[in-house]
Amino acid sequence: MNASQTTRSGPLIIAILVVLLLIAHQDNWFWTDDTLVFGFMPIGLFWHVCISLAAAGVWWLATRIAWPFDEQETSSTSNREGQAE
Repeated sequence: MNASQTTRSGPLIIAILVVLLLIAHQDNWFWTDDTLVFGFMPIGLFWHVCISLAAAGVWWLATRIAWPFDEQETSSTSNREGQAE
């Protein structure tokens, strides 16, 4: 897979992951469960911690593979930063 294919499919991948997170966030199955994770954390709260970590991961992926940027602008900025003032 080359860079142009990754650039075109990146936003689609992120959109699919966001939809999956939205579906997983609807945790009706843990509302009446009294199970404790690690002996102190209700399973519903643990589920939301996991969803939050997954959302942070999806956001990180979005900034890495789907964020639009101009390569010329990036290279000119790094050239200016490298010059002595």
